[in-house]
Amino acid sequence: MDTKIRVLEALKKVRPYLQEDDGDIELIEINVPVVKVKLLGSCEHCDMSTMTMKVGVEELIKRTVPEITQVIAVNGKL
Repeated sequence: MDTKIRVLEALKKVRPYLQEDDGDIELIEINVPVVKVKLLGSCEHCDMSTMTMKVGVEELIKRTVPEITQVIAVNGKL
């Protein structure tokens, strides 16, 4: 399965949790081994966004797509 499809599948799994808090996530770019995403809505400026990225989004993507070693948020203070 293609890398982009697997990354999108991982994001689909985490998206409902972000949407519970009026947030969302958008895939910006994949340049293996790095994925760039943008947090949207309330997640964009949330004080917990760094933890959400590291513990939630990044770990899930890295487990789902082992060739990805880093996930970077391209917005705000991240």
